[in-house]
Amino acid sequence: DEVIYDNGWKVRDLRALRRDKIGFVFQAPYLIPFLDATDNVALLPMLAGMPNAAARARADELLTALDVQHRAQAMPAELSGGEQQRVSIARGLVNQPPVILADEPTAPLDSARAMAVVRILNDMARKYATAIIVVTHDEKIIPTFKRIYHIREGVTHEEAGEGRAIDHGAST
Repeated sequence: DEVIYDNGWKVRDLRALRRDKIGFVFQAPYLIPFLDATDNVALLPMLAGMPNAAARARADELLTALDVQHRAQAMPAELSGGEQQRVSIARGLVNQPPVILADEPTAPLDSARAMAVVRILNDMARKYATAIIVVTHDEKIIPTFKRIYHIREGVTHEEAGEGRAIDHGAST
């Protein structure tokens, strides 16, 4: 375990911490408009020092897993909303961060693609011991997560994941 904050920041370069340790997936894709899909995904590992060929290979692997590899050379404006979001998800996963923060990651996707994305996020969590924190209103994906918290009237309630019943008495 690495201590990053203890009554003050223990890490000097917070930009590197965000780049290397936290993956972000937002509701809006926020792709760089003058980079194609591959470059949007490969940019972060390149900035972290990964050789270009390895970064592009990792990008290709993720674009394939998210079923958008056929659009790898397309510019963001040429992609549909769902394709843009899948490229954004690939970008969030590319550095294999220990934590992924996802804000409504499946909002622009149809049900089948949303479930595919959730499977990929959960597979990533298992394979790389990644914690994925998802904020969502998509009721269909909620049961797929290991731990579920609901916020109601400012109180947090924990629910058991993977289809188990809500524990109404628990609050944190």
